[in-house]
Amino acid sequence: MPEQDERLHKLTDWLEHCLPPVFASREWGAVPPAELFPASSDASFRRYFRWQAGPRSLILMDAPPPQEDCRPFVKMAEVLARAGVHVPTVLAADLSQGFLLLDDLGRQTYLDVIDDDNADALFADAIAALLAFQSLPMRDELPSYDDALLRRELQLFPDWYVREHLGCELGEQQQAQWQSICDQLIGSALDQSRVLVHRDFMPRNLMLSEPNPGVLDFQDAVYGPVTYDITCLFKDAFLSWPQARVDRWLLGYWEQARERGVPVQDSFEAFLRASDLMGVQRHLKVIGIFARICHRDGKPKYLADVRRFFAYIQAVIARRPELVVLGDFLADLPAQGSQSA
Repeated sequence: MPEQDERLHKLTDWLEHCLPPVFASREWGAVPPAELFPASSDASFRRYFRWQAGPRSLILMDAPPPQEDCRPFVKMAEVLARAGVHVPTVLAADLSQGFLLLDDLGRQTYLDVIDDDNADALFADAIAALLAFQSLPMRDELPSYDDALLRRELQLFPDWYVREHLGCELGEQQQAQWQSICDQLIGSALDQSRVLVHRDFMPRNLMLSEPNPGVLDFQDAVYGPVTYDITCLFKDAFLSWPQARVDRWLLGYWEQARERGVPVQDSFEAFLRASDLMGVQRHLKVIGIFARICHRDGKPKYLADVRRFFAYIQAVIARRPELVVLGDFLADLPAQGSQSA
């Protein structure tokens, strides 16, 4: 039996044993007949299934050890709920097997429904949720977005996109350029005040729900730069917005953050610069991740979105003269490095 089928068999066995006590504790009555079908999958090894019985639905997470660890998800669900953020409630867990039973936040992500007309309202709700968890005191034991982590993330670009995908080896001058670029981007990130950072706060991980939004995929949260999540929200892999509109959203966030005591930069221009450079760090990392997912994990579809990230980077280079070295570095790569996958 294929490994995934074997895990599904174990998952359904576990579900059969954990549902009766869950239903009893919630006073939902007897467990009714139900259907189980795939809900979604993502770029990791995790899979999700929806348990459906009439109007009641629940979500099963299958996170196979040792590739995945459910404990950070459970911990961060508690932390974010403490801030009033709408996250899934963990109804049952088997951490050794990598199984979680969660309540269902809905079937539509922001990515499914967002358009020019509703974007202002949806992003207003997302910003409210973001400010809520950025306002949390940093008392929990979480990893830090430190020099080592930022550098490991950036190294994904030359290791996986340049070497594995483009088939290029960096020369001595290019290596020096790359180190200079990393130092510049990491320096900007570490100069920022720290808050709780989701790390993937984007429309695909926000559910249209009540209260809105439901927030998912928060298991990799760290303490890190204040501009990270807000930049991620407006510059994600799957849709782009005109820069003038993004700047208006960023201004609204910056003003609200200052009112809430979230430690953003003192001037909006300084905030924008920090956001631009933070975005470049993330975009280079994600391009590397998408190349790794393709060549290591056999999932090539994500590479189609590297064009969007290169476009984000080039737009920042055009308005930030201090990134001229990055512009020269990218220009020396094969043409597809800046244009396509």
